[in-house]
Amino acid sequence: MKKYKLAIIGATGLVGRTAIKVLEEKNLPIDKYDFFASKNSAGTILTLLGGKYFVKELTQTSFDSGFDFAIFSAGGEISKRFAPIAVSNGCIVIDNSSAFRMEDNVPLVVPEVNFEDIKKHNGIISNPNCSTIQAVVALKPLDMEYKIKRIVYSTYQAVSGAGQKGIQDLKDTLNNLKPKKFPYSIANNCLPHIDVFTESGYTKEEIKMINETRKILHRPNLKVTATTVRVPVMNSHSESINVEFENDFDLEELKDVLKNSPGIVVQDDPKNNIYPLATHATGSDNVFVGRIRRDESVPFGINLWVVADNIRKGAASNAIQIVEKLINKI
Repeated sequence: MKKYKLAIIGATGLVGRTAIKVLEEKNLPIDKYDFFASKNSAGTILTLLGGKYFVKELTQTSFDSGFDFAIFSAGGEISKRFAPIAVSNGCIVIDNSSAFRMEDNVPLVVPEVNFEDIKKHNGIISNPNCSTIQAVVALKPLDMEYKIKRIVYSTYQAVSGAGQKGIQDLKDTLNNLKPKKFPYSIANNCLPHIDVFTESGYTKEEIKMINETRKILHRPNLKVTATTVRVPVMNSHSESINVEFENDFDLEELKDVLKNSPGIVVQDDPKNNIYPLATHATGSDNVFVGRIRRDESVPFGINLWVVADNIRKGAASNAIQIVEKLINKI
């Protein structure tokens, strides 16, 4: 069996470190790893599968030794600058930033949903936004079965989605210290403000969810709206998703569709207080779905509560699942 070489860019960040943890759990045929970060983080020692690795500074020559895959988790500017260099050296890039997501020649991939789009890649494959990933895992099988007419997203996003600084802000403001990452204290608040506001009044996070959902589901004219909110939860995003279908459905059959779809765990027993929780989703690569009930205000509507670990399935694990499936197809 061929052995592969994998680079992780942004290895010392929250997503990078989680990717290393996920790789510990996988049995991928990779015999060489290299970890890269900024000059400030170079020299950090990370461990993987019993080995110690010195983090290297990312430079123009970092990919000269030849890698099969590189997972980028260091922000859009780094991806724009270095991903093309990696590709020119024969490397397939899986990028966690928003740098390339909406480019026509870059597939936006969630393995359970649209892995076939991988065929269109020209060296770069984009990971969708974390809040989009968990949503489309739940929505894709329903779209195939009943055809979605409209989606209304309301998100409750954990501070880990803003990285280590977001986590630190929650810890600090719980102790009555001033926030550094968010514009207001996240402790005891819900902030309807993720990323920057645009002229339309929507934030970039909301626009990402709208456009990425359309691209992944191959529904460019799908009616989608979103309100994204940061909440004082450490990890795992929760989403209320209201869906209107073109076609009618039987509620129990719809639940069976979800239960039999890859990557989904249905937790829907309200009589016994069973529904998805952020604390239960943390550490898992599954998407948890519950509170499944008809929206009786429209002919064919449904309400869903969707929860997933935004750092694992929403970023690190999704990227590694792409690598795993690429290896299996090569």
